[in-house]
Amino acid sequence: MYAIIEMGGKQHRVTSNEILKVEKIAGNDGDSITIDKVLLLYKDEKLSVGKPYVEGAQVKALLVSGGRDKKVEVFKMKPRKAHRKHIVHRQPYTKIKIEEIIGG
Repeated sequence: MYAIIEMGGKQHRVTSNEILKVEKIAGNDGDSITIDKVLLLYKDEKLSVGKPYVEGAQVKALLVSGGRDKKVEVFKMKPRKAHRKHIVHRQPYTKIKIEEIIGG
């Protein structure tokens, strides 16, 4: 059994007891969340595709931890113009554990 969910503008394929790193979610460690944006559900050899989401399908998850990713450095330069731009960014994330996939 697996599902494809949409979180933070990205799509993720999830199964039960899987730990997943997603965009930052407001909440404390140990909080439970419900994800309603299920795009596809595969259960008992049956495939359900939503238009755009599967009716009645949900994914229950638990917030495990949060943090910030590795640094991403962006350096822009224009030759012969003395233009240099250096940007450093660390994207915040939340780790979630998929507890249960409820079919629709």
